[in-house]
Amino acid sequence: MQFRQQALAKLQSPEELDLPVRFARPQGWLVLSVTVVVMAAASVWAVTGSVASTVGAPAILTHGEGSYILQSPVAGQVTAVVAKEGTRLPANSPVLKVRTAEGDSVVRTVAAGRITALAATIGQIVQTGANVAAVEKVARATDPLYATVYVPAENAASIPANAAVDLTVQSVPTQEYGVLRGHVKSVDRSAQSAQQISAFLGDSQLGEQFTKDGRPVAVLVRLDKSSGTKSGYTWSSADGPPFSLTSMTMADASIRLADERPVDWLLP
Repeated sequence: MQFRQQALAKLQSPEELDLPVRFARPQGWLVLSVTVVVMAAASVWAVTGSVASTVGAPAILTHGEGSYILQSPVAGQVTAVVAKEGTRLPANSPVLKVRTAEGDSVVRTVAAGRITALAATIGQIVQTGANVAAVEKVARATDPLYATVYVPAENAASIPANAAVDLTVQSVPTQEYGVLRGHVKSVDRSAQSAQQISAFLGDSQLGEQFTKDGRPVAVLVRLDKSSGTKSGYTWSSADGPPFSLTSMTMADASIRLADERPVDWLLP
């Protein structure tokens, strides 16, 4: 009976129409305002913003023209090794001497460059066409280094001109000196075989290494120069490593691809 009397009393009471009605608490208005601002910012970013993506691939520091494998034009026994690894020689310079049935023959460089590897020793018997040396095509010590990046063929088409590249050089502690900076100079139009890579680098093992997951596309990267570092190139750290870089040094590259508009994948 008590609840019945209270209900009847409430029905007989005035409607209190003169009292203000509270639709939401102040905390609720704050949450609603923040939600509206966030949604507006997300909408603007979806239309005008972009998402940066990268592709990673193995790389090697070289000079722009690469290397070549010097082969013996004759068959015979090596009687002398004239050149030394690391020396730069002009074109047509003697590398080694081979004694044949017709007399002594001299194996010479085809183009100017630096001897990076010697595969022949005194007393060795070589056949015609045998690999006897690897020569990097560099005529002057001041010739700049480049990075050759071997990118999977399916990613090559998405690499824009002058794309930014970060290189983690294997001989440089990354945590201490950071990464090497560069920009894409050119992208080959076709994928390369192990033989083509070996001929360019002067190393058959590297040709096999760079093609173990398929035939890649070679991307030539121009290293950003800096007069304030020991290496002469720009690093993510202020000074970079306290030593110079040498060719045929391995690295891992991260190439920035063309920015993608987020609205393309936000919308169905």
